[in-house]
Amino acid sequence: MNTKTTVIEQAELEKQYAFCDKISAYWQGENRVPTAYVETYGCQQNEADSEKLRGYLSQSGYTIVAEAEGADVVVMNTCAIREHAEQRVFGNLGALTHTKRRHPEQKIFLCGCMAGEAGVSERIRKSYPHVDGVFSTHHLWQFPEILWNVLSEGKRQFYIADEAGSIAEGIPQIRDSSLKAWVSIMYGCNNFCTYCIVPYVRGRERSRKKEDILQECRSLIASGVKEITLLGQNVNSYGKDLEENVDFSDLLAEIAAIPGDFLIRFMTSHPRDAGKKLFDTMASSPKIAKQLHLPFQSGSSRVLKAMNRHYDREHYLSLVEYAKRVMPDLVLTSDVIVGFPGETAEEFEETLTLIAAVRFDALFTFIFSPRVGTPAAQMDDPTPKEEKNRRFDRLCALQNSISEEIHKAYIGKTLRCLIDGSDEEYLTARTEGGRLVRLKGDSSRIGTFANVTITASNTWSLTGTLAETEA
Repeated sequence: MNTKTTVIEQAELEKQYAFCDKISAYWQGENRVPTAYVETYGCQQNEADSEKLRGYLSQSGYTIVAEAEGADVVVMNTCAIREHAEQRVFGNLGALTHTKRRHPEQKIFLCGCMAGEAGVSERIRKSYPHVDGVFSTHHLWQFPEILWNVLSEGKRQFYIADEAGSIAEGIPQIRDSSLKAWVSIMYGCNNFCTYCIVPYVRGRERSRKKEDILQECRSLIASGVKEITLLGQNVNSYGKDLEENVDFSDLLAEIAAIPGDFLIRFMTSHPRDAGKKLFDTMASSPKIAKQLHLPFQSGSSRVLKAMNRHYDREHYLSLVEYAKRVMPDLVLTSDVIVGFPGETAEEFEETLTLIAAVRFDALFTFIFSPRVGTPAAQMDDPTPKEEKNRRFDRLCALQNSISEEIHKAYIGKTLRCLIDGSDEEYLTARTEGGRLVRLKGDSSRIGTFANVTITASNTWSLTGTLAETEA
């Protein structure tokens, strides 16, 4: 793997903007406004990448539409974390043969993490001839060039070179919301967990310059954004590759010091690098949400070592103990994998006891999915699928009961929430800890902070009413 980070010079980006102009002129020559559809799979980083794809498309003259049928350009921005997600992409990609048959001039692209996997591009070449282009995350900044080559040459394009990754500042974005924004602070990962494909498809860790991040946040806040979520495969590693002496806690504190009424969230934290400085920084500012997503993956120290996670059960529990001590109202969520190769019944019980001890507000739960090219895919895995399913069901039942109990404890409390949308006859809002609240109210309140009194709950959400006092 190439491990040298590429910083894209402004002159190179200007070339991409020139391609946008060429594409726009092409469609003006056709005397019509083209349309484009971007479908996103996977994590928040993919969502942020799709905002850039839409930005490029808009600058190239396209109108963004909500479905693939009839669109002049279709982009599938993919995820490679789990096999099920990949198979769903291939299935949907195959279904696009029908839309292209009805609209022969349609151009179809596959990008994202799957595009960086060994063998995927060759499978597309051989089995999906209706796909016009494939490009990995490292080449997203070149999308206008790729699209222009397809339009002007009529030839399929494959941009999948082995690279550590790049940083390109200034790519236009069309954000999904004027109220909430994703801000990528870094890309890639150096941890090489034995089950994870991310370092192979997104490259090594590379941090954006602090001032570029601060400027983006200032601009968002000035435009009325109320919630900023900082993104990175491991945000706690931020700054390690920069010449400037700055870490993630320093960055958090500087963003929180920007004037304005807004809330900062972030994900994802790795327990290997999280520590007291981070938790103290969170506790010190009312603008930093008291919400922490801290994946533990397994409650067994032996399994954690086999996963190459670089911490053990005791260390994780000590982190949680300190975080909750300095932030008593902390909302804590996590990821957990059931059925990692070689996990014994006793080791699974250790995961259950950790969940019971920590009492997470919510968990994102997964049954182990082998990814070709990772060490775990080669490990002996004697546990039958049926047993893994039984363990998974037990784990979900335990967590659901804990979530329900925690949510019941909210009843009667009044919380400051950001009203962010509507759901049928209800407004929707989020507590500082990210809990979903449904409440009655006028749509004019969307985009504002409000005090909400919680009146009811279930396992997954809360119900409330607007309080008389203003937030």
